Amino acid sequence: MDKSSAGISGKYARSDNAYNQPNNHAPSSRRGRYRHATVRQWDPPPRTAARRNEFYQSSAPCPSQYLLRRSVNPAQDFNALTQQEKMDGLVSKSYRFGHRYDGRDHALYANSIKKYTSAAKRPLNRVEQSQLMRLLQNFTVTRSWNWRSLTTTLNSFTSAGVFTPHKPMDQRVKRTQAALLSTLLEAIIVKCNRKAKAWDIDARGIANLLWAMAKMVDNGQEQTPEFKEAVAALMPHVNAHKDQFIPQHIANLLWAMAKLVNNGQERTPEINETVVALLPHVNAQKDQFIPQHITNLLWAMAKLVDNGQERTPGLNETVATLLLHVSAQTDQFNAQGIANLLWAMAKLVDNEQEWITGFKGAVAVLLPHVNAKKDQFIPQAIANLLWAMAKLVDNGQERTPEFKEAMAALLPHVNTQKANFKPQEITNLLWAMAKLVDNGQEQTPELKEAVAALLPHVNAQKDQFNAQDIANLLWAMA
Repeated sequence: MDKSSAGISGKYARSDNAYNQPNNHAPSSRRGRYRHATVRQWDPPPRTAARRNEFYQSSAPCPSQYLLRRSVNPAQDFNALTQQEKMDGLVSKSYRFGHRYDGRDHALYANSIKKYTSAAKRPLNRVEQSQLMRLLQNFTVTRSWNWRSLTTTLNSFTSAGVFTPHKPMDQRVKRTQAALLSTLLEAIIVKCNRKAKAWDIDARGIANLLWAMAKMVDNGQEQTPEFKEAVAALMPHVNAHKDQFIPQHIANLLWAMAKLVNNGQERTPEINETVVALLPHVNAQKDQFIPQHITNLLWAMAKLVDNGQERTPGLNETVATLLLHVSAQTDQFNAQGIANLLWAMAKLVDNEQEWITGFKGAVAVLLPHVNAKKDQFIPQAIANLLWAMAKLVDNGQERTPEFKEAMAALLPHVNTQKANFKPQEITNLLWAMAKLVDNGQEQTPELKEAVAALLPHVNAQKDQFNAQDIANLLWAMA
């Protein structure tokens, strides 16, 4: 019935750590257009050009380098990172080295913002983002930047929440955000399309870029034509470097492509080929994936299939391989991981995935952990779990004692967290409970209380339901 679930939370997917030491047309304060067909090609003189994997030697460290050499206290005054002197230093460095400037110090500064938010254990809030944007109006990206600087900067700013569109958003902040993202994306497009000068493109940077771009979209960033072009420009490099990706990269790449496609990125032949090219590497490195990777991979498989990815023998084999590792590592999954795994399995089954070997076993071993971790599930996880359980039963899952216990454990949490559910989650919950009853679930007092608790929120949020939500709600109430 329901074909759209909230799916995996963005908090569960993680980028690879940015480069610890982020790795030349004179800079301009104007926003430029970096199209490979129109930009002037720069060839620095051999005497001054930096060799591969070698940076120029700065006469003095940039202030942001000092920030990286010591841990950032969460209580540190954010003003320390947003002093005008810091940006003046970056601008001066860029002018000083001209077309030989590789962007290293800008990347170090971006990474210092990421370190601040990592220490604070939260992204930039709206006030901090606005304060930082005043400085970033002069954060100029030039086409001389190397790959490491570009990828570190985009990844760090994304992780820190620099590109997250807060609501409401000041127009000045919005313009600065859009201009900064545009120059980064266009520089990446140029780098990817320079066949003869793409020697510095590496596997980690590719994985970090696609993770960052998927994360931006997940946080509400618009997929502009330029954004989609950057994704398309990266695809050939994923294929070219496929043998160099470590397990974390593979998990992040497939998660990113699933997230992008689910949010409107066209499933081009190149994206399909990239997915197919990565699947054998999941099987080859199957023993090296940690629980988080397994969860992200199964979620990605489910989302890709839900968006039209063909269920090839290779994809079926990958799913079967991952399910075996779910059973083997069942004690290591956290509450969010359990919710996302059961959601992914339900979505795969709902898209006509066969109940292959390991499927029912994985469901069986996960259900007791729903009961054990019942107090740790956030509202989205509760909605996804009940939707998943309803879908599994609707597709032939037996209502075992463990299944019934998991149901009984979740229902009281619907009541206690009723005010925290979003419209789609309310729809999925009421649909799930109706579907379970339709398939033989006893209408216990807990189930009736959960339904009664949700109904007032349907009225309170009535203007926020889309057409599919309304259809599912009416079916559930009928």
